[in-house]
Amino acid sequence: MDINVQQLIFEFVGGLGIFLLGIKYMGEGLQKSAGDRLRDILDKFTSNPFLGVLAGVIVTVLIQSSSGTTVLTVGLVNAGFMTLRQAIGVIMGANIGTTVTAFIIGIDIGEYSLPIIAAGCFLLFFFKNQKVNAVGQTVFGFGALFFGLGLMSSGMKPLRSLEMFHELTVDMSSNPVLGVAIGTVFTLVVQSSSATIGILQGLFSEGAISLKAAVPVLFGDNIGTTITAIIASLGATVAAKRAAYTHVIFNLVGATVFLVILDLFTKYVLFLQSQFNLNPEMTIAFAHGSFNIANTVIQFPFIAMLAWIVTKIIPGEDVVVEYKPKHLDPIFIQQSSTLALDQAKSEIIRMGEYSYRGLEETSLYLTTQQQKHSEMAMQIEGALNNLDQNITDYLISISSGNLSEAESAKHTALMDSVRDIERIGDHFENIVELIDYQISNKINLTDSALEDLNNMFDLTILTVKQAVKAFNLMDREEALVVVQKEDQIDKMERTYRKKHIIRVNEGKCSGSAGIVFVDIISNLERIGDHAVNIAEEVLSEKL
Repeated sequence: MDINVQQLIFEFVGGLGIFLLGIKYMGEGLQKSAGDRLRDILDKFTSNPFLGVLAGVIVTVLIQSSSGTTVLTVGLVNAGFMTLRQAIGVIMGANIGTTVTAFIIGIDIGEYSLPIIAAGCFLLFFFKNQKVNAVGQTVFGFGALFFGLGLMSSGMKPLRSLEMFHELTVDMSSNPVLGVAIGTVFTLVVQSSSATIGILQGLFSEGAISLKAAVPVLFGDNIGTTITAIIASLGATVAAKRAAYTHVIFNLVGATVFLVILDLFTKYVLFLQSQFNLNPEMTIAFAHGSFNIANTVIQFPFIAMLAWIVTKIIPGEDVVVEYKPKHLDPIFIQQSSTLALDQAKSEIIRMGEYSYRGLEETSLYLTTQQQKHSEMAMQIEGALNNLDQNITDYLISISSGNLSEAESAKHTALMDSVRDIERIGDHFENIVELIDYQISNKINLTDSALEDLNNMFDLTILTVKQAVKAFNLMDREEALVVVQKEDQIDKMERTYRKKHIIRVNEGKCSGSAGIVFVDIISNLERIGDHAVNIAEEVLSEKL
């Protein structure tokens, strides 16, 4: 291999690796510095599409990844935290936020990259404070970004003299669709739009590519970055799939519109370059930023239409578990502690209904081994965790007021019930993980073992349902039935353990299958314990 070609490849590939590492470290450092509040930003500031755009910009600037923001958004839609229309606004904002990296690259401080890396390492290795470490990680990533960019740029210098590359750039100038395709494919490969832009900035600064050939690559870069969201939506809810495909449509429409006005847009960028004396890197950054901002402005009024189109493309009824509480209005805390406690109880009942729905989905996952049941169970478990946190915070706020003796007893009973229901979610999550383990390791349960598990599942689900009903209606008779059923669950667990030992001794059941079986019935028995705890709150008449 010719030494120059080898050097070109090594410097480019090594520089790309360091550049990607720099972006990753900088994004992670910024995220840690800002605190793990990104989900809250997206959740709270998306009440309308315009705020959604702003939230998308902010979060993308913080994590330095439009793909990361879009994946997070798909996750929130999947969980029921966000509607499709809200998600579209965030996705538009993410496209604007990702341009910040290009502007950072446009700042000509490459010669200081090594001292910046050294400063970052100093903060990382000589301080124990986590916040200082997060700042150090950010600084290290910042320096690595420029160092990697410098290596890439050095590796790309010889490209100017390569006839084949020169012909390719001429073809891209005369055929913009080729440039879009190259930008799309390269971004798909490296999974980073920022890397594609960085390479483009390096090529343009070295004079290896003209602006007219570079601009379509920018458009393709935006299309390529959508693949991460598509991957994240696989197996997700219909709403999450729609959010991911909206990202694709949004960028495809933007690229198409700007290809039509490519000459006009190129003249605009050249005007900016001459007017503000921009360096080559900053020229590409302004082109990228202008494209994404203009694309958002053009398509923003058509958010409803985008939502309609993607609904037609991906039909189906969307089943979403709502994570957000429905009854916890803070105004009741100020008006009346009794009313506020009643609101908390209403939310706990809703949480209890989720708990037996999650158990039902877990039981279906055991019998069918279909991933949709596992995913729904895990969604419900996530909802239980979120409701637990919200209800607990609400109850703590109530306790700060003056409560009567009866109200104080009810408050304690509600706190205990929330904890029990949340623990039911933890146990069926454990069972889902055990079934995952069974499937991935191809462990076969005997027909007798499956029949025992189904019987115990049916009894446990019925017990939890009756516990929630007793809690809702303050029905002592239902609560007493729950106590009796929990005793049956305990006996069933002991009986099935003995049957399991017999199957093992007879060689009908493998050791690994036995572990899965015993752990599942153990978790179901624990769920029965939590159900009886809820029933006992009814029997104690604190509620």
